[in-house]
Amino acid sequence: MRLALYQPDIPQNAGTLLRLAACLGVAVDIIEPAGFPVSDRAFRRAGLDYLDHVEIVRHVSFAAFEQARQAAGARLVLLTTRGAVAYVDAAFRADDVLMLGRESAGVPDAVHAAADLRVVVPIRAELRSLNVAVAGAIALGEALRQTAGFPSRRSPP
Repeated sequence: MRLALYQPDIPQNAGTLLRLAACLGVAVDIIEPAGFPVSDRAFRRAGLDYLDHVEIVRHVSFAAFEQARQAAGARLVLLTTRGAVAYVDAAFRADDVLMLGRESAGVPDAVHAAADLRVVVPIRAELRSLNVAVAGAIALGEALRQTAGFPSRRSPP
């Protein structure tokens, strides 16, 4: 299981997702360009010391990401407000890459079309969308539950 961040705009959201991935043992692909320098202090501050515990793979473009993903034989699952399937009704696989779009614009139509599966987190009709980090956490939790991909429980400190 992997998370992919498509041209993230907000370093705090990216940092939150990287921290989530570190805690859950999930690798992260960052598809550039990002809306901030990936080495920016605000980005590192949001991820805290957890950044040392997550595998991050940077891709210079969506085309470069696609080449790597297809070579790995992984399925692209896009979280989108235009999703055809509610995330709770999707059948996730252990080799899935869950992609989150830009906070400001989602993903372009070509990226949308490249997805093997498009899922949505259902919300109230009168509201636009969830925060990208919240949506990612919700869907990743379900994907890991379905694939028995959560790390082993540890004893409390």
